[in-house]
Amino acid sequence: MEFMEFSGKTVDDAITEALVSLGITSDQVEYEVIEKGGSGFLGFNAKPAKIRARKKVDTPVEEVAEAVSEVKAETTEEAAGSEAKAEKAIGGILGAAAGLAGAASEAVAEVSSEVKAAKEPMDVKAAEAKIKEFLSQVFGAMNMNVEIIVKEAEEKDMLDVELKGDDMGVLIGKRGQTLDALQYLTNLTLNKHSDRYIRVKMDTENYRERRKATLENLAKNLASKAKRTGKDVELEPMNPYERRIIHYALQGDKAVETHSVGEEPYRHVVITLK
Repeated sequence: MEFMEFSGKTVDDAITEALVSLGITSDQVEYEVIEKGGSGFLGFNAKPAKIRARKKVDTPVEEVAEAVSEVKAETTEEAAGSEAKAEKAIGGILGAAAGLAGAASEAVAEVSSEVKAAKEPMDVKAAEAKIKEFLSQVFGAMNMNVEIIVKEAEEKDMLDVELKGDDMGVLIGKRGQTLDALQYLTNLTLNKHSDRYIRVKMDTENYRERRKATLENLAKNLASKAKRTGKDVELEPMNPYERRIIHYALQGDKAVETHSVGEEPYRHVVITLK
């Protein structure tokens, strides 16, 4: 995948923009700083930070296993009242991921020996078939009957995947962790040998939009708290996409500003008075 240019107020903001745009996590990106940017004098002559970034060519198998393990822990906690169902769901994800891990191992071995497999042409129909095949195997292992709807998104090289069925809460998990894991594995499977990177955005029961509305309301309420108390307000750790929602929700507020602090996976947003 070729490098793309991204910008933001700071280098961290530019990296976040790259992660959101590419649909990847911080451990999947490689980047180089073009300009560090600067705030200028009293806000004048401010320069944005610029980076060149792209998705790493290969994702080590260990990272896939670690991501799935984290989801297992989160989902088990969320499903305290229905442990058996949650365990069945995670077991299905792990089972489906086993075949993927084997394929990824072969890819890593190929790269280490400098023998790269020929890239396969990928169009929308081929991508749709591959997505449905992979997810059908996952849901089959989970003994779940799920309708898989794949549509072209408005953004270039992106597909929307909607999941419909009973007990979709199991597929969402705590703060969307299970849904994010499914989306991650689907992206990995789809693009492993493709000559064209197609990003998959997965949703069920309109969770993404509902979560966005929840975060926007949270941002406004906590901004009001910062104004009322005169103290900084720290939010809980969030992924880059959710932190971006908080930043956007408050970017028009003249009384407060936001910035992210900490290292992944504990990086979080702080709201401060201007």
